[in-house]
Amino acid sequence: MKEYIEVGQIVKPQGIKGEVKLIPLTDDPMRFEGENTFYFEENGAYTPVVARFSRFDGQAVYLFIDGVNDRNAAEKLRGRYLLVDRAHAAKLDDGEYFIVDLIGIKGFDETGKGYGILKEVMQPGGNDVYVFVDKAARKEYLIPALKSVVISTDPEKGEMVFDSKRLSEVSVINDI
Repeated sequence: MKEYIEVGQIVKPQGIKGEVKLIPLTDDPMRFEGENTFYFEENGAYTPVVARFSRFDGQAVYLFIDGVNDRNAAEKLRGRYLLVDRAHAAKLDDGEYFIVDLIGIKGFDETGKGYGILKEVMQPGGNDVYVFVDKAARKEYLIPALKSVVISTDPEKGEMVFDSKRLSEVSVINDI
């Protein structure tokens, strides 16, 4: 499991005083309120940074990062991710997982049929959709994250198990 988890991506500078616009990658954008310590990753090293909340605007959060005092400095942060360490990550309920812990696990149905490796979790609304890719079969499986479809998820073992009957009713299969 990764030690650090992405919680937002800086998409652009805002104004001339160093403010940045961030798109949250968390279910709880309120986590950015107040003053918080986050991390930037560069070449495998994690550097703590203090961010001060400025405001919300629709889906975006605006922050000031300590030491970033003008537009030029803010521009250098474009595309960077803010991360938290696991100790400061949101507490999850039983049966909930961070997406970063699911990417790379193998998918199977209860009969043992494989569906490849989880490459992406799409979040179109309503419910998440798992994208499993089986390169050998040249197939991509779009599987809705529904309790009626997913029998079990075990990131420690690197496995997700599906109900084959329900899966045949709701999954989408694409050739790749």
